[in-house]
Amino acid sequence: MTLIAIVLATLAAGLGSVWVAAALMRTGIGSQGSRFGAQHLLSLAAGALLATAFVHLLPEAFESQINPKALFVVLLLGLVFFFLLDKAELWHHGHEHRHALPEERGHAHGEHADGQHGHAHHHHGHTHNHSAGGWSLLTGDSVHCFGDGILIASAFMADRWLGIVAAISVLAHEVPHHMGDLVVLSGNGSRSQSKVALLKLSLAGAVTALGGVVGYFLVSSLADFLPYFLAIASSSFIYVALADLIPQLQRQLSAKQTVQQVVWLAIGMVVVSAVSTWAHGDHDHPGHAHGAAGQHEAHGVDDAHGDHDGHKH
Repeated sequence: MTLIAIVLATLAAGLGSVWVAAALMRTGIGSQGSRFGAQHLLSLAAGALLATAFVHLLPEAFESQINPKALFVVLLLGLVFFFLLDKAELWHHGHEHRHALPEERGHAHGEHADGQHGHAHHHHGHTHNHSAGGWSLLTGDSVHCFGDGILIASAFMADRWLGIVAAISVLAHEVPHHMGDLVVLSGNGSRSQSKVALLKLSLAGAVTALGGVVGYFLVSSLADFLPYFLAIASSSFIYVALADLIPQLQRQLSAKQTVQQVVWLAIGMVVVSAVSTWAHGDHDHPGHAHGAAGQHEAHGVDDAHGDHDGHKH
């Protein structure tokens, strides 16, 4: 049953993020003239990832009997690992879609129309080789999605609702990322190329399910190391939020736009926290419930023995 839930959740996160991104682009959301732009999406995703890591995954890991220092070491090593992984990915296609969200694409076209050829040419230089760059982009996306699948599976192995929260967070942060990917893969933006781009990106997103299946069997065979898997998942979410999403929000914006960023960041945190609180309110955590019951029962027995010994004395 857990494996089925993992497959469904990873498909929802992997494919769902691609289709949501395509739907938002079709409706114009995230474009320069939209009231709900790319900055809002990035803020929402960053808030969701940070809340999932600090409010859910890490507390779950630290509830184990493992030395907290060991978990912090794994968290630190995880951050370094994802930094190196990101460097390797950037080496292949870092400049092909990092700033290719619809909002930026519209901005570049606007400047080109105004005659500022240098800046427009700079953007064009990042995205002109759609064939070679596109396949490199898809390879990087597939590896990333495979890793996301393993992380979601790790969360599910700890708790079903924790897995759902992790899947929602992955979906949230992949949506703005896939919007940029679709811009790059669509090339000139024709209808046929857009369909091919959606199909290619959907196949890459489906790799999330493969990662989920591998993660299920991996974590099942290494059940004692589950807290370490949760710490690694936390390091991934923290790194993506702080090194990828939030730096894209560090722009010179008006006070109103800055407040909007903070609001959407808070909304992401509140939504993730609310989903988990509601879920755990209606469904007791199996492991924690048994543990609490066992502790309560043990205390009761100890108290009974203590009272009995007291009466004897």
